[in-house]
Amino acid sequence: MDALDVARWQFGVTTVYHFLFVPLTIGLSVLVAILQTMWHRTGNERYLKLTKFYGKLFLINFAMGVVTGIVQEFQFGMNWSDYSRFVGDIFGAPLAIEALVAFFLESTFIGLWIFGWDRLPKRAHLASIWAAAIGTNLSAYFILAANSFMQNPVGYRINPDSGRAELTDFPAVLTNKVALITFPHTLAGSFLVAGSLIVAVGLWHVIRNRDSADTGAYRFATKFGSWVVLIASAAVLFTGDIQGKIMTDVQPMKMAAAEGLYTTESPASFSVLTIGSLDGSREVFALKIPYLLSYLGTGDPNGTVHGIDDLQAQYATQYGAGSYTPIIPVTYWSFRFMIAFGLAAGAIALLVLWTQRKGRTPSSKWLLRAGLAMPVLPLLANSFGWIFTEMGRQPWIVFGEMLTRNGVSRSVSLAEVLTSFTAFTLIYATLAVIEVKLLLRYAKAGVPDVSEQPPTDDADDAERPLAFAY
Repeated sequence: MDALDVARWQFGVTTVYHFLFVPLTIGLSVLVAILQTMWHRTGNERYLKLTKFYGKLFLINFAMGVVTGIVQEFQFGMNWSDYSRFVGDIFGAPLAIEALVAFFLESTFIGLWIFGWDRLPKRAHLASIWAAAIGTNLSAYFILAANSFMQNPVGYRINPDSGRAELTDFPAVLTNKVALITFPHTLAGSFLVAGSLIVAVGLWHVIRNRDSADTGAYRFATKFGSWVVLIASAAVLFTGDIQGKIMTDVQPMKMAAAEGLYTTESPASFSVLTIGSLDGSREVFALKIPYLLSYLGTGDPNGTVHGIDDLQAQYATQYGAGSYTPIIPVTYWSFRFMIAFGLAAGAIALLVLWTQRKGRTPSSKWLLRAGLAMPVLPLLANSFGWIFTEMGRQPWIVFGEMLTRNGVSRSVSLAEVLTSFTAFTLIYATLAVIEVKLLLRYAKAGVPDVSEQPPTDDADDAERPLAFAY
């Protein structure tokens, strides 16, 4: 074990942990805005209750996401300074815009939304949550544009004197074809997480508090969240299909690693389950679907999918001697876990809708347990998706331009990286406990009492003190 190994583990752990909060923040920001819009248009009190209820959960999650996200950027200077020197001119541009524009927009209007219930006109207050939601999604786009450069470098040149990558075409970075499909795919996954949380909380109250005066609000929440999950599931499959074809075009080794395909095949089958040797180099048993991998990779059921061995030989000739193959068992299983957990969440949402058809009230304990598992399933799907995305790119930190081992800080020792890794892991574990306890406490508390309505647009509240609505 050396500093490179620990630095990679630290970045992997902090990234996956941070991304537990990101999709929920992205999805809930929009869904809470939709609920408030429904209240604004109809005046129905139950939509106001749900807005404040899920808005509170959104704010808890947003706060944790901000705290954990800051650490990500610090690591570029701490553990990955050689990478930062090489690509900072390009990578820093979208991150700077994200911080100066998107995050500023997001955080400013979230503040207005929090404190504006009793002071802002209803339309202005509604606009503030939509502005915050737009800022949240813009923030995601700029970050994904930066990551997409690592997957498919565009809009740059290598300065022969400094050896650094320099930005030549910023619009090309923002319109990178990997970013253009990764963004909607990530948004769909985020709505899958947010919709699942709405279903889980609503279903718990429907089954456990059947005689509550707010049962109607919870029943609506479970239906609303279930439809969000089903639509998001379809969007994930659609965008994932496009993403797979782009991935095969720009990173054929990643697609080969996703299947554990060592020899070039035309047509190529997709294995639902494979049992192989421990190093992933030999297949013992496989359950395969003919033609599917060719379609996923090329759009043609008879298309050619290049194998790992052929690509390794090609890259060794192109880039020099060395291994250009990622860890096959990791890429193979993370790809399948991503798909399986996402589909499982969609199946539970369909079951929840079925049990509430024709005004029925669900009561099954098994359904409740499945519903409570719903938020975890898409979170796992998102996490395995990012593990596959980043591990499948290895050994490159910038595909075709910089190897991961060349991006680590040379002046940081193993002891220093171990110290920061241990400290961050312990802090994150503590934050996880706090996050879960806060979410469970306020989720169990139920929707708030909104009998005292906010003032209308023409109310004179100039002397009203600034107050936190939650």
